[in-house]
Amino acid sequence: MNRLFRDVEGGPRCPDGSVVCIGAFDGLHLGHQTLVRHAVARARALGLPSVALGFEPLPRELFARGDPPPRLLSPRAKVLGLCELGADHVGLLRFRKAMASLTAEEFVQRVLVDHLRAREVWTGPGFGFGKGRGGNLELLQRMGRELEPAGQGFAAGEIDTVTLDGERISATRIRELLRDGQFGHAARLLGRPFAISGRVVRGKQLGRTLGYPTANLRLHGRPPLAGIFATRVHGLDGTGARGAPPGRDGWPSVASLGTRPTVDGVEPLLEVHLFDFDGDLYGRRIEVEFVGKLRDEVRFDSLPALVEQMHDDSDRARALLLKHSQVSA
Repeated sequence: MNRLFRDVEGGPRCPDGSVVCIGAFDGLHLGHQTLVRHAVARARALGLPSVALGFEPLPRELFARGDPPPRLLSPRAKVLGLCELGADHVGLLRFRKAMASLTAEEFVQRVLVDHLRAREVWTGPGFGFGKGRGGNLELLQRMGRELEPAGQGFAAGEIDTVTLDGERISATRIRELLRDGQFGHAARLLGRPFAISGRVVRGKQLGRTLGYPTANLRLHGRPPLAGIFATRVHGLDGTGARGAPPGRDGWPSVASLGTRPTVDGVEPLLEVHLFDFDGDLYGRRIEVEFVGKLRDEVRFDSLPALVEQMHDDSDRARALLLKHSQVSA
């Protein structure tokens, strides 16, 4: 994707100027969407390209001790989402020690001024950047003024806090809701249902021998939830699937998200069993939408005990999905 850049080496990417918005953009929730759309609108008004600037890995992942903190969105999904919101360029700067060691002033000069020729810079409320999070809106505004005599000046501002029904929208709050199985509430703050997308990979095919063949997706980073879920699968057009799911909601399914302790699994994996499905999904990129949580992941004493529970999970998932479809109709 020629709109994506990962570093700031070489000449300026936007030699005639740009409008930049900066953020982590984990989840691309309604607050992020408001920020990006505002920057895109300002860029259109000024006749300049818009740039959505973030970091990958996320800064909190680099500094985490022990297990990495959960994330809401894969890098690929983030880039696609930012492009759909209208960003002309998407920067996911490689956040390594060299980037983390840049002072806020160095970051402004090297990234915003030299590489992007920023004319306006927009952030969310309270955004911090640079070594020790020494940069903020006040620093951006000060440097923008100081660089004006050299023809490198820029304006800086932050959008207002975005709320929904009086609740501040944040990735932290959404992670809490997903962890607690409150998918409807999380979807309202995200602006869409929570989903995990990825390419279907071959597993050990244990599910097939147990009567529950699954589409397996490897995870990018640690997800904000774990357990057994009622789900819907999107992106099946052209797979040769027989039949069709009820309505336009995606293919009804039940999913396991975790390490599969009964079979001594280690790597976290998303396994999805599509009800009444007959088709080949290997290598296919699909999206798994989470509708409701059925239970936590547990270790069973035997495979027959696991299969018995899978029967119950499937029945409950079908009932929950049917009820959800009726409520949404």
